[in-house]
Amino acid sequence: MTDSIYVTGLALHAFHGVMDHEATVGQTFYIDLMLDIDLTQASRSDKIADTVGYDQVVDVASRTFCAQRYRLVEAAAGAIAEAILTEFPAVTSLRVTVHKPHAPVAATFSDVGVTIRRARQSASDSSSHG
Repeated sequence: MTDSIYVTGLALHAFHGVMDHEATVGQTFYIDLMLDIDLTQASRSDKIADTVGYDQVVDVASRTFCAQRYRLVEAAAGAIAEAILTEFPAVTSLRVTVHKPHAPVAATFSDVGVTIRRARQSASDSSSHG
């Protein structure tokens, strides 16, 4: 499938990180989401009911990202992916990128972060053969 819904540059202030001061001061993170979804029906019907609204995706990602403190952006990205797959059954897979441009690294850089990819498991993937 080649259809996607995406959100890029979602800016959220949160308190994630390994360092103690990150839990106190916090920082702005940027999140990019790429959701794989079949948009055939939505492209024909022109109805919001046949797709996933950007506002809904932003709401789920924001609530999940800010609901608790994560030490690792990997864990935060994973939580977003799980929440989106749970909330939106039409999403078959997704990529979540968390940018941490103000990471406490003793170097000059413009950005660091992680990208994770997750896919919905089909019934045959989760059944045991034996």
